Amino acid sequence: MTPAARTQAAIDLVDAIATAAQGGGAAGDTIVQRYFATRRYAGAKDRRAVRELVFAAIRACGDPPATGRAAMLVLADRDPALAATFDGSPHAPAPITPADPRATAGIAPGWLLDHLGPLATDALVARAPLDIRVNTLRATVEQVRTDLSPTEPIPGLPDALRLPAGTALEQHPLWLAGAIEVQDAGSQAVTLAVGAEPGMAVVDLCAGAGGKTLALAAAMANRGAILAADTDRTRLRRLPPRAERAGVAIAQARLLDPGREAAALADVAGRADAVLVDAPCSGTGTWRRNPEARWRLTPARLSRLAETQAHLLRIGAALVRPGGALVHVVCSLLDAEGRDQIDRFLADHPGWTAEPLALPLGRTHGQGWRIDPASDGSDGFFVARLRGP
Repeated sequence: MTPAARTQAAIDLVDAIATAAQGGGAAGDTIVQRYFATRRYAGAKDRRAVRELVFAAIRACGDPPATGRAAMLVLADRDPALAATFDGSPHAPAPITPADPRATAGIAPGWLLDHLGPLATDALVARAPLDIRVNTLRATVEQVRTDLSPTEPIPGLPDALRLPAGTALEQHPLWLAGAIEVQDAGSQAVTLAVGAEPGMAVVDLCAGAGGKTLALAAAMANRGAILAADTDRTRLRRLPPRAERAGVAIAQARLLDPGREAAALADVAGRADAVLVDAPCSGTGTWRRNPEARWRLTPARLSRLAETQAHLLRIGAALVRPGGALVHVVCSLLDAEGRDQIDRFLADHPGWTAEPLALPLGRTHGQGWRIDPASDGSDGFFVARLRGP
């Protein structure tokens, strides 16, 4: 592909991704993969270059662009070499004219900026690093650092290492042996709020594909019991093979029916030492990885997510034994999903209290703890640990 053809391909993909984001369609990465699956003539360098252009354009636009061309022109205005590819040659975009509209550059859609306040910085959409968690059930950090180089330790997280972005891991012997898992440093930090120890009974109420379940199992040294539950069959189905690869023997997956979660969990009601509610959320803390997620969020969707989170906290509270812990986690920087959610829960549940946290990343926020990309170099999270009566 010529440089100009790469630019046109990127324009077409941004068009498709923006349309999908606003219509509830496929994720950006999925759209890019599908695009190249039908274009075998594009080599590895072409695919890499187009993908980088696509996501650079998405990161540059706070609001959904009217067209992919309008988004790409935001980049072209900053990059003369890119602007030169708008030359009208075969398979290239038409030349730039003074009348060409530009997309709105920015960090987030306008309605979200007030919610984010001083957190609305370039760090929210900067390219994310690659962090891994060493699975101490399979290897030591020293063994991994010997076999996987270069790596950098992450202060305060003894099992975490940072690798250069783009490092290929899926066929690495350490990955195949279950010695490492890809997990952002912030995600590892908030998992520590559970206080998991060997012999505990833990419920991971929104387990998804099991990233935090596996981290909890390692912290518990494979002793105790973890019930990993979720309503998403596709994601939960990924947990058993991941657990087998990681050597995790204490995690049981359980599929829940939406709206009937409490009935399906009646056998563990009031018995869990700790319940982790890693709730569905806006994902504002993960825009570095999914920048088009900014265009999916609306005030109505945010309101629905907050109600779902409150519902899940109520379910989780019923599972906690007397004096046990309920941990609320969202990969969000919005108070509606974090600080306000905890204030609301405590007001509605007399006898419950918020415990102070001191995690390796982040700082106190309200009655919980917040990690943000600008200050902590990781994804953004809010976490609170509540103690039952």
